[in-house]
Amino acid sequence: MARAVQTCVHCGFCLPTCPTYQVLGDEMDSPRGRIVLMKQVLEGTRAPDEAMPHLDACLGCLACETACPSGVAYRDLISPFRAWSESRRSRDLVPRLRRWGMLRLLPFPERFGLAAKLGMLARPFRKLMPKAVQPMMDLLPSSLPKSEPLREVYEARGPRRARVALLAGCAQQVLAPEINAATIRVLQNQGVEVLVPRMQSCCGALAWHVGDEAQAKSCARNNVDAFPDDVDAILTNAAGCGSALHEYPLILSDDPAAKRFASKVKDVAQFLYDLGFQQPATARREITVAMQDACHLLHGQRVQSAPRRLLGSIPGVTVRDIADAELCCGSAGTYNIDQPAIAAELGRRKAENIEATKADVCVTGNIGCLMQLRAYVKTMPVKHTMVLVDELSD
Repeated sequence: MARAVQTCVHCGFCLPTCPTYQVLGDEMDSPRGRIVLMKQVLEGTRAPDEAMPHLDACLGCLACETACPSGVAYRDLISPFRAWSESRRSRDLVPRLRRWGMLRLLPFPERFGLAAKLGMLARPFRKLMPKAVQPMMDLLPSSLPKSEPLREVYEARGPRRARVALLAGCAQQVLAPEINAATIRVLQNQGVEVLVPRMQSCCGALAWHVGDEAQAKSCARNNVDAFPDDVDAILTNAAGCGSALHEYPLILSDDPAAKRFASKVKDVAQFLYDLGFQQPATARREITVAMQDACHLLHGQRVQSAPRRLLGSIPGVTVRDIADAELCCGSAGTYNIDQPAIAAELGRRKAENIEATKADVCVTGNIGCLMQLRAYVKTMPVKHTMVLVDELSD
């Protein structure tokens, strides 16, 4: 942490790219302001409880890393600092209970599925519920799709070109199981054998981003042990999960096994592009696509061109970028639950920019972004990138 703090030269290039600074206009709610706060807390000149409201408001979107000319590794600061400060801060009862509940529900698909069903049943009584739980109810869909258990092995169709292991995700299995189904079909049709390790768990991103180091370490260790070494890549179709997997060496203190694991992690769009995506010969239909970059794909994993080139290689597809693409949509894990007012403003701004493209469909590569955008974008459907690829290349 100390090296990352010292790297910041307080130039201010991060300010225009920071979503919370754009909304709140407060220096302490910018990356360089938060770095100053962390430095003061670590040096003992400021109390953690005084600094944490500004640090809690950080989305962790990492847009500041992309903008920073000094190469400040902000991810090496914000999550470790939250973990370090957790035992040194105080929380009111309701936020403490909400955090406890999210950490024990969202990373576990069966528990989360049951909680989501109960939430949908309670939606008519939303106004009677505590304000702390109302944002969670607002984000739930009107119904949950039917989920089918994933097999452990999906054979490649035609000559095998690669063998991969897929991270299935947590909330995604409950809210949008079609993403994994589409991802697997596309990979199979491209000659890729897909393994879905049975003993895998949550990636740990949720715990890591809210300062629960013990749970994050447990998830990371479990996945490092659960995934096989003899695969060409470990794939994710959720940007937040992929970014967390790349941080396993940080979470597990430079463990060699974690480094080997992280070196194999790839977003599925990047993998397919690198493999040489075999596009259909003719267009299924003419379609214009608005590309919404998930922050942890664009900034966290520096993957930008691959999803565009993948979709653009399909006959009939035109890809359009949106204005202020580098700014977060407001999802950011549990941010739209913890900070609903800021998240709502960012969601509205993002929706305006997406709708301005006049596209037929919007795509994104992260389940959190998908749910957030569906709540605000009204003029077009919002789909996961792999779902659209599956529809257009079958």
